[in-house]
Amino acid sequence: MTDAQRQPDAGRWKSDGGPRRRDAASLAAGAKPDSMTPRGYYGVPPIHKPHWNWLIIFYFFFGGIAGAAYALATIADAVGPARDRDIGRVGRYLSLAALLPSPILLILDLGRPERFYLMLRVLKLRSPMSLGTWGLTTFSGFCGLSAAIQAATDRRIGDGLFARRLAHLPARPIGAVGTVPALFVAGYTGVLLAATAVPLWTKRALFLGPLFLASALSNAVAGVALILALTPRTFPATLRRLARLQTLALIAESSLFAAWSEGLGPTARPLSEGATGHLVRHGVSGAGVAAPLLVQAIGTLLPERFARRLTAVSSILVLGGGLALRYAIVVAGGDSADDPDATFELAGEVR
Repeated sequence: MTDAQRQPDAGRWKSDGGPRRRDAASLAAGAKPDSMTPRGYYGVPPIHKPHWNWLIIFYFFFGGIAGAAYALATIADAVGPARDRDIGRVGRYLSLAALLPSPILLILDLGRPERFYLMLRVLKLRSPMSLGTWGLTTFSGFCGLSAAIQAATDRRIGDGLFARRLAHLPARPIGAVGTVPALFVAGYTGVLLAATAVPLWTKRALFLGPLFLASALSNAVAGVALILALTPRTFPATLRRLARLQTLALIAESSLFAAWSEGLGPTARPLSEGATGHLVRHGVSGAGVAAPLLVQAIGTLLPERFARRLTAVSSILVLGGGLALRYAIVVAGGDSADDPDATFELAGEVR
């Protein structure tokens, strides 16, 4: 007996490319997902699920705050009034504080520390991971230098020769140049997700970069506002300006998220079902966007003595919503990768 006789299906699998190709072709021809049999490779999803956990989620969160806070500090120094100089000072310190755990989280996720070093040996312009590694490294230099200049100006590192030379460096030009990699770090994580084969992330790929950038800006404004709200000498007018900027960032973030998720169609199911769906509705949209906007609206009707408390509450809600957004997108992406229908639908659209 020949091998073909022992395995009567062998020729069929070889000629039509297996279940994955047949299912994609069926979907492209207009067949409904329920009519596809078998699903995936004998029940195994067609693509590998990303095994990202809280290390990457926190890396996305802190890295976004670091980049956006740096950009916010530079812009505040360039166009803000003199009484808002504290925004730039706090923004640079916050940027460094949020940046410090980012390389650690990334290296821990890689499993082996030398992998981070190996990615710096070459620059691949078509690789989001390579560009992200170089962007993070470049931004780290500018962020550390700007924070050191600010510390020297504030006389927090003594009054020696080194501190005096640091204080005389051109802080604004350095900040202007450093804003380029800062904004890249704030938004590239969305591009990194979009460059994968996960249907939820790649179907509307152009939205994820701007979405993560807008979310990073709202989180950075919230972080700066929270610190200033806890600082007694902060001017109430400064807090009001930050509240207006935060409102604009939240509107942009929620609009981009709505446009992205609505355009996904059935692929967006992981974002609307189960525990992740509850988190999106109540954590991201509710506590992270609607509640802070409501608190800020109430603050405009109350005396200034309530401004600090309301700013602190609003900022904490925004920060929680930003972390929830990244958690929901990462977890929903894993669920999307486990759904063969989403993969076959995307393959049919590509064809």
